[in-house]
Amino acid sequence: MNFNYKEYDVIVIGAGHAGCEAAIASARMGCNTLLLTIDMDKIASMPCSPSIGGMAKGQLVKEIDALGGQMAKITDSSAIQYRTLNTRKGPAVHSTRTQNDKALYSKNMKAAIEKTKNLDLKQAMARDLVLEQNKVKGIVDHTGFEYSTQAIVIATGTFLKGIVHIGASKLEAGRAGEFSSIRLAKNLAALGFNMGRMKTGTPPRLHADTIDFSKFNIHNSENRPKPFSFSTSQISNPMLPSFMGGTNKKTHEIVRQNLKYSALYGGHIKGRSARYCPSFEDKIVKFPDRDSHHVILEYEGINSKEIYASGLGNSLPLEIQYKVVRSVKGLEAAKIMRPAYAIEYDYVNPLELSSSLETKRIKGLFLAGQVNGTSGYEEAGAQGLWAGINAALAVQEKEPFMLDRSQAYMGVMVDDLVTRGTKEPYRMFTSRAEYRLLLREDNADLRLSRIGNELGLVDDDTLRLCREIQDQTRKEIQRVKKAVVKPTKKINEFLQAKGTAQITNGVKLEQLLKRAQLDYQSLKEICPPPEPVLERAEQQVEIEIKYEGYIQRQVNEIKKYQDLEKINIPENFNYSRVHGLSNELKEKLARILPKSLGQASRIEGMTPAAISVLMVGISAFRRNGRRA
Repeated sequence: MNFNYKEYDVIVIGAGHAGCEAAIASARMGCNTLLLTIDMDKIASMPCSPSIGGMAKGQLVKEIDALGGQMAKITDSSAIQYRTLNTRKGPAVHSTRTQNDKALYSKNMKAAIEKTKNLDLKQAMARDLVLEQNKVKGIVDHTGFEYSTQAIVIATGTFLKGIVHIGASKLEAGRAGEFSSIRLAKNLAALGFNMGRMKTGTPPRLHADTIDFSKFNIHNSENRPKPFSFSTSQISNPMLPSFMGGTNKKTHEIVRQNLKYSALYGGHIKGRSARYCPSFEDKIVKFPDRDSHHVILEYEGINSKEIYASGLGNSLPLEIQYKVVRSVKGLEAAKIMRPAYAIEYDYVNPLELSSSLETKRIKGLFLAGQVNGTSGYEEAGAQGLWAGINAALAVQEKEPFMLDRSQAYMGVMVDDLVTRGTKEPYRMFTSRAEYRLLLREDNADLRLSRIGNELGLVDDDTLRLCREIQDQTRKEIQRVKKAVVKPTKKINEFLQAKGTAQITNGVKLEQLLKRAQLDYQSLKEICPPPEPVLERAEQQVEIEIKYEGYIQRQVNEIKKYQDLEKINIPENFNYSRVHGLSNELKEKLARILPKSLGQASRIEGMTPAAISVLMVGISAFRRNGRRA
């Protein structure tokens, strides 16, 4: 029986990083939205690293911000250290990373949710989906209370049949100390979803007063940190350091001698772990020749004594964890406040999803975050925003929101998931983005703010600022390409001081800017613009001129990519009738149902010859309208 007093347009299950972005986006787009969470005191929790961003992940956070999401804003309000990674390389791979006060991050996200119009926050555990003819109608919670809705976003993280492992000890939990979601996992399996098990984990938390930090190398925040959000004007929190140390031969020997007691190597865990973020046991087994592995200590908060011991994640019994920790130089007297643990959980194969993150089996049901087989707060937040937008658009009977691989990192991620699936926790890397020189952190708002504005998530003032930056960039590039500098004594002395060759003839500013020793600030001294240029525009001018050849090459590659994307595959196309395709490819195509020839080309096992055969089949199908 439905006792609910209110019908919702969208219900989001789970208030982690995916769920928060989904709920806020849906509500701000005008949908009556309900966000359900098992524990209202753990909203946007950071159960693993107290950090946001990193290589490729920083790009995702900037894109979330550019589209009107919350992650970057909440990050700036809780950050206690900023670092820009890969600064010795080109701008395509520059990535921002922050250390955060995890309690403040959660508190500030909860406050943002509570202030959002059209959004209700309730504490409850979703138990069953209510369906009618394979279409979402509502959910039933653990008390039997029913909520009606037209769309659901499941963003349950590691909670679906989650089991925490510490040695031989195991506990049903979505995170240490929190309930596991058993009934909903069984409900999804009963509906026929292709599900699997994955494993992740977290290192021990140590008491700061029991650590000898003098035996570690100190890593301070950047002197002039740049905010994560394009809208943040000031950073107010104190900046705290992190500390770099390492394990040793004794540490490694302790693990080798006790591998049989590890949940991972003792046979207790069946889920697939991430190759790119191995546990400490995995490092010892897979890299036996290494004498040392990094240990990075990070504060979990401004007023907290807890220290996150990155690099020491394991699933060993607590008594052995103490031996491992105290074998590290500087941690000889360390006290463990929270033990390391591994957690395994159910996920849904993302091949079950369309590009909108709506499931193919059930209309109105969307999935986001670790339930799709991904790892990381940033990957989850990006999917949550994507799913929340599309849930709202579905309710409003509008075309779905899509970004392709040439538009955004999140477009790359979603395309990877729905086209290739994943058998291990998926993590974003800059190497996954073919057009990364165009998908930089610094231009995320310039790429995406217009789309965010059209969705109602980005305000007009922000869009106007982006257009002003773009306009100033265009005009300044034109000036730099035309302006000529003559060889005066003053100019040549300046060039010599910068360590670059003097000029004997008139040279365009553009040619000077392309020299490795000079930047835009050098140009301002040589030949300043007639009117002040915004700092963001200056940055774009420098990048676009210095990397002009590479940028043009990627623009040309995108045109070829888009040609294949324009060839749509009819919805009722019968792959079994295409002669020349292997049975394996026919089965994959029929299961994935790619929307375009471009998407089909990225399916694992596809060859240029198979694409040619498929193109012929599509043409034949269109000619007679019945068969390939």
